[in-house]
Amino acid sequence: MLFMEEYKLKKYLSRIKYNKNIRANLDTIIELQKCHLLNIPFENLDIHNGTPIIIDVEKFYTKIVENKRGGFCYELNGLFNELLNVTGFKTFIVSARVFDTEVKYGDEFDHLAIIVSIDNEQWLADVGFGEFAFSPLKIIMGIEQKDERGIFRINKFDEEYLVVQKQIPGGWKNEYLFSLIPRNISEFSDKCYYHQTSPASSFTQKKLCSIPTQNGRITLTDKSLKITNNESIEEKEIKNEEQFYQLLKEYFSIEF
Repeated sequence: MLFMEEYKLKKYLSRIKYNKNIRANLDTIIELQKCHLLNIPFENLDIHNGTPIIIDVEKFYTKIVENKRGGFCYELNGLFNELLNVTGFKTFIVSARVFDTEVKYGDEFDHLAIIVSIDNEQWLADVGFGEFAFSPLKIIMGIEQKDERGIFRINKFDEEYLVVQKQIPGGWKNEYLFSLIPRNISEFSDKCYYHQTSPASSFTQKKLCSIPTQNGRITLTDKSLKITNNESIEEKEIKNEEQFYQLLKEYFSIEF
């Protein structure tokens, strides 16, 4: 459902520091995705603060744009899909299953991703997955796609799923499976609840706030602050909750 009036759209674009005219073409979505990734963090703080995350795009907007927070995949990609729709892109959301190891992967609706159609070609867009490219990936089998964040490819996994892979030393790492079946965002509600409440979910294990930078990443957990910049890695131990929230404000401009 398109709810984003013009003033809300302007605030959203300001939030991601996008200040150009929008045309529903490849150049625009490449820049929109990169701006989104560089300015809105992936974070699970509501899960640890006891604030329920409900599958509701208007609530996502309030949290991420009005309150200048981040979110996890359902929130980030759910809202980004709304932005793409309201600015003229043809999209649908899909269910994805994230790999825990090279052979083990999550359940259906484990992750939410976006398929965008541009000039009769399909692209995979994602602003809610840590290892994803700055640019959408073209859905074409086996072709290496070079990006500022690495080399990626999409392959056929089986009769139902495609797999996103990222090149690592010595081979390829499986990131997640996805199908091309259009989904309704309400279908993700049960898995969203699971990730907030289950002791088996990685999101309940620790506080996390992370954002890519042009040359690296900043990641804050309740145990450490890690800053990577090209080959440089700086790590600082978090000694108490007060320090955690100070660093959250300093590096992510998030206050509670």
